[in-house]
Amino acid sequence: MQSNNPVFRNSDEFNGKASNAYGNQVYGGSGAATPGYGTTDPSTWSTGSPTHTDTSAGPMTVDSVVQKTGITLLVLLVAAFATWTLTPDISGDTFTQEQANQLYVAMTIGGLGAFALSMVNSFKRVINPLFVLVFAAFEGVALGAFSKFFDAQFGDGIVIQAVIGTFAAFAGTLAAYKFFNIKVSNKFRMGVIAAMFGMVGLLFLQLIVGFFGVDLGFSSLTGIGFLFSILGLVLGILMLVLDFDYIENGVRAGLPERESWRAAFGLTVSLVWIYTNLLRILAVMRR
Repeated sequence: MQSNNPVFRNSDEFNGKASNAYGNQVYGGSGAATPGYGTTDPSTWSTGSPTHTDTSAGPMTVDSVVQKTGITLLVLLVAAFATWTLTPDISGDTFTQEQANQLYVAMTIGGLGAFALSMVNSFKRVINPLFVLVFAAFEGVALGAFSKFFDAQFGDGIVIQAVIGTFAAFAGTLAAYKFFNIKVSNKFRMGVIAAMFGMVGLLFLQLIVGFFGVDLGFSSLTGIGFLFSILGLVLGILMLVLDFDYIENGVRAGLPERESWRAAFGLTVSLVWIYTNLLRILAVMRR
């Protein structure tokens, strides 16, 4: 099961390259191992040293994915709540520029930390649960500051509405995936991943030219920003479809339980993507 998703592409298990205790490749989709015996001289056979020592933890299951995703989202929400509570209140007309800058600093540190760890988690062959949780903490710091800005500017429960909308999108996408038995093709995967990298590239371009006083409008609350956010929301839903597909295939393949953390990371990235775009859409509609 070859993956084009950067989150899963570097996982040997997700790509059918896991090794058993004797160093032979196994392909979890059928549970069969590559017949290492018979291809070498029997006199050279040995027990060797196990390459995976966590088989006692059991295989990846839907329950284990739900548990790991719940833990990851809990860390994110706690970090977001702490950031919201500990940073200065900027509602009304009494806040100072220094107070606003503290929120900018929290958003910048959280965003850079989350981006760095997302790259590590995406390209690391053996997923590290600690890195996933630290990513969630950094992401929570960035989202806490980001959400507080929008709440101060627009109020009226815009953050709660975005949160509810995010989980409604998750539930609706999951229901559609199961009830309509959606099949993910390689072209679909490649298209979604290419669109995601393209959108991230445009946002980075906006960030770079912003230092020179140029606004391309991709991250603004204008008409262009609104259309960009709509496209981002649709892309986030398609990313969820990819996540569900890989989780379903991973459970069917009997992957190690630690891969549940990779699945949790992928789902968290998709949910954050949907939430931020929903928040922008709601803000533009209120303006």
